[in-house]
Amino acid sequence: MSVSSQRIQHIPRSRLHLKICWALLLPLIADAELRPRPIANDLKGGYQVLAADVNHDGKLDLIAVASGQSELVWYENPTWQRHVIAGNLKGMINAAYLDDKIVLASAFASDARRSIGIVSLLTPNGDPTQPWNIREIDRLTTSHRLRWADIDGNGKKVLINAPLTGATAEPPEYHGRVPLVFYRPGDWKRETIGDANEGVQHGLFITDWDGDGRDDILTGSFSGIDLYQWSGRKWKRTAIAKGSPLPCPKCGTSDVTVGKLGKERFLAAIEPWHGNEVAVYRRNGKLWTRTVIENSLVQGHTIITVDLDNDGRDEIVAGYRGNGGSVLIYRADARGGWSKTVLDTAIPANACAVADLNGDGRPDLACIGGALLKWYENGR
Repeated sequence: MSVSSQRIQHIPRSRLHLKICWALLLPLIADAELRPRPIANDLKGGYQVLAADVNHDGKLDLIAVASGQSELVWYENPTWQRHVIAGNLKGMINAAYLDDKIVLASAFASDARRSIGIVSLLTPNGDPTQPWNIREIDRLTTSHRLRWADIDGNGKKVLINAPLTGATAEPPEYHGRVPLVFYRPGDWKRETIGDANEGVQHGLFITDWDGDGRDDILTGSFSGIDLYQWSGRKWKRTAIAKGSPLPCPKCGTSDVTVGKLGKERFLAAIEPWHGNEVAVYRRNGKLWTRTVIENSLVQGHTIITVDLDNDGRDEIVAGYRGNGGSVLIYRADARGGWSKTVLDTAIPANACAVADLNGDGRPDLACIGGALLKWYENGR
């Protein structure tokens, strides 16, 4: 008989039952101070949530992109009243907000043969609670991820567009290179960043990688994690990591983000495409060492980092949409390990965002998926 089993035998049954109950509840109790606040339960295919002060009242509102409905909507903080931005839309997949401008990708399908990839500019017509003006600015097959980036370091942001696949790619292998492009507001002319990424290009993250004041681009694709940097004259592509080592289409990286543990930068990724793993990359000399800290996601689809408890160490927030979905939080310890807690097991999370939604100076979370849009109030 082991020492541990001897100790358990000497615990009275009532106390043993209590210990077991507490052990089961700990993952939920650990994040009891992130309180869920429902906003909507009638979305169709909730896919992306954006935080923005749409009506300029000093409070961050939430814009909801839902692929299965025809209306792009925003919810007004703090009552979360619903407003329609535009209607008669199909296949909405991603949006980016900046200074009273929304750029929207719609008419999307994962099969390039059925994906028009309409990119539209939406601007308010005076009152942002009333329908906005909409103008098509481009069509690029499988336009999928849109982000603003200050690539010149002058405060004038451009729009990055990362299509999901190449125009001739076919499932399930999706062979071929994928374009990555950008637009300068005003003329909205499409300019090429590169087309070296292979297969499915699912992840797009903007960061000032080298601290030079210019935004850089991280992508996640079948090629893995790659960095794109603009010199002012040309783009440079640098391979960071190969991602999942499995054969394609289970190769590479799906989504990627950057976090900090004190002064140390790390990468966190969902791998492979719509995958089951959360991988953490930490710098080891010139290489990035990959450690899988989770392998039980079901269709992993969102990953972000945020310092929820203000200890100088970012947590990883990951969401998946299969088997009912969940939002999970991973915390680093001083020895380099990661512990997992469960935030929500009742949302098929397609996307999460960080925003101070109650104006108390602490970062809150907002997540969307299926019919649901929720925010999680940070009471730490």
